[in-house]
Amino acid sequence: MNAHQKATLHHAIQTTPIIDNHAHPLLKQSSLAKHALLSIASEAQGDALTASTSSLPHLRAVKQLARKLGCESSWEAVEAAIEEKRGHGYRDWIGVCLAGIACVLVDDGLDGLGDVEPQFFIKQLDRVIGEALVDDAVVGFKSVICYRTGLAISPSATDCDLKTFTLIFTQRKKLNAQPFTRVNHVQINDYLVHRLAHLISNHNPPKPIQFHTGLGDNDLTLTTASPSHLQPFIRLYPSVPVVLLHSGYPFVCEAGYLAAMYANVYADIGEVFPFLGRDAQEGVLRQMLGLCPASKILWSTDGHWFPETYFLAVVQMREVFEKVLGGFVRKGDLSLGQAVGLVEDVLFNNSNRLYRLGLEMNKTSGSDTVTDNTNMDKMLQLGSSIRFLRVCWLDMTSTARLRSLPTPQVLTQLQSNSCLTVGITKAALGITQNDGIVSGVSVVGEWHLRADFSSLRLGPRPGHATVMGDFLDHDGSEVGLCPRTLLRKAVATFQARDISFSLGFEIELVLFRRVGHELENCSDGGHAWATARAMDSEAAISVLEEAVERLALAGIMVEMIHAESATGQYELVLPQAPPLEAVDTLLLARSIISCCADAAGYRATLHPKPIPNGCGTASHVHLSMTSPAYESFYAGVLTHLRAICAFTLSSPVSYDRVKEGTFAGGTWVTWGTQNRETALRKIKDSHWEVKCMDGLANPYLAISAILFAGWLGLEGG
Repeated sequence: MNAHQKATLHHAIQTTPIIDNHAHPLLKQSSLAKHALLSIASEAQGDALTASTSSLPHLRAVKQLARKLGCESSWEAVEAAIEEKRGHGYRDWIGVCLAGIACVLVDDGLDGLGDVEPQFFIKQLDRVIGEALVDDAVVGFKSVICYRTGLAISPSATDCDLKTFTLIFTQRKKLNAQPFTRVNHVQINDYLVHRLAHLISNHNPPKPIQFHTGLGDNDLTLTTASPSHLQPFIRLYPSVPVVLLHSGYPFVCEAGYLAAMYANVYADIGEVFPFLGRDAQEGVLRQMLGLCPASKILWSTDGHWFPETYFLAVVQMREVFEKVLGGFVRKGDLSLGQAVGLVEDVLFNNSNRLYRLGLEMNKTSGSDTVTDNTNMDKMLQLGSSIRFLRVCWLDMTSTARLRSLPTPQVLTQLQSNSCLTVGITKAALGITQNDGIVSGVSVVGEWHLRADFSSLRLGPRPGHATVMGDFLDHDGSEVGLCPRTLLRKAVATFQARDISFSLGFEIELVLFRRVGHELENCSDGGHAWATARAMDSEAAISVLEEAVERLALAGIMVEMIHAESATGQYELVLPQAPPLEAVDTLLLARSIISCCADAAGYRATLHPKPIPNGCGTASHVHLSMTSPAYESFYAGVLTHLRAICAFTLSSPVSYDRVKEGTFAGGTWVTWGTQNRETALRKIKDSHWEVKCMDGLANPYLAISAILFAGWLGLEGG
């Protein structure tokens, strides 16, 4: 099982919506204190429940809840954190705990209606069975005869036991008689279940009966809780669907056998999550699948009273499914497709079909776990051909640097942590182009480079994908020196005033032909601005046309290409986008072009003046904004243009390009409408072009400088 298969199975388990085919109502907030929170991981009562704090299920539940609540991993801390949730935002906490569950079939017979949240879509239990059979809101019935008189239902108890009814009635009429609370009489219990089955068998379509089997509190007799006792009853009503709840634990094999041998029997594997330890849960799933067809298996939380019971059941089920089914795929017992299909059947399709729910499976981000793993989704959508992921950053010298991670390693990290981070020395933003370290920078300490999967794109080479990263400190706080973070903050400053921008970059470059260790001009003559011949050259065909195709695969649609004035010089116009996306796109586009040039035997350069007597190479940027006060914005840019140039023209050679009469914007601090000899060109309304920028600039810093200068203009500075 390779990493991509593992990730695909993980994705299916995490995103398949769940039909919880058996659960109970939650307690009203006013009744929460009436029941011990310890019961979320144990069916024990009294002193036995207190002893459960040393059990594996309890200890595991504490760790998982502590992780979700963000508290210390101790029962006391978890209790305190849950109590805080109950006091503030309890409904939101319930939503977190039930996330990922698309539908719950509620058994409201566990408690009186005074303590639990009402379930208005289910009829009260005292309504006649006939009404329930025709009620679309009732999808099945539940029997707890296992708790009362056991599952050994007599096949002959099909007639009402009037003698026992008379005895009960007589006793209730006696002086100081105890009130009647439950049916604990074998003959009557057996008759009630038979009567229910008889009415169901005469109704089309039949509705299932759920039977509590096995695992439960000390109110039941374990020896009569085995589902095997139901075999005669199952034979007697072959048209009545029977659901054996709770895996029948510890009688798992018996439950699986009955579901495998009888067409009308289904096995539910609920309640063992979270009431058993991890190994025992894995054993239940393995035993059930060892004989029972996956099409006959259902899943439930058996959640009750506390929302945390739902949360723990879902989390632990997903862990166990991944371990057990992943093992089957590795051993070749299941193909990946079969394993994914099994997950969808057990968690959704089987219950949807049996209870005739008519639901559509929508694999959405139904839980925070799934939402977090949209990063995993994005990686998987790229396909299995991607072998490496580049996590990139641009340092202060505008040098593109990266960490390249094999895809299996990326998927492994995303499975255990929704974020992908790489440790980088704090000296990373103080290193020169030749790996020198500037004064004041220390090599001690480490930042985390966190991949921003919103920037994920294919390229720059086949088999590679690229994502930009942001620097974080060890406590998760942003690093102020991070150029990309600075631009994000600049954009957020304007968003607070409902102002947004669109940016579009022009990439100018010069191609040189590699000859041994030397670089030569690639033009065969006739290269000039916008000439057709220049676009038909070998360089344009083998480098630029290939680059445009690769850019399209990466989702970057080049709007225009044309030759520029210098020998081998070309311009590509990129599409407009919001500032951060536009800069990310610019950097990947440059990288793709560079890779295409290298592969074809050329060198692409962004150097502002690679040919001393030729026209220079720029990186013009077009801006437009939503604010009607754009003139004040550009006034701020013009006012602070000299300071901006420290970022947009960041090298001494940059000023060799911006000379008068070369369409380079000139050297004057000025603007003009459709004047290409000004540093700031107005095109129309808020659409302007900044021409005093080249390929040596760090575009995150450069655009941040432009935006903040414009902000000062809006503020009157």
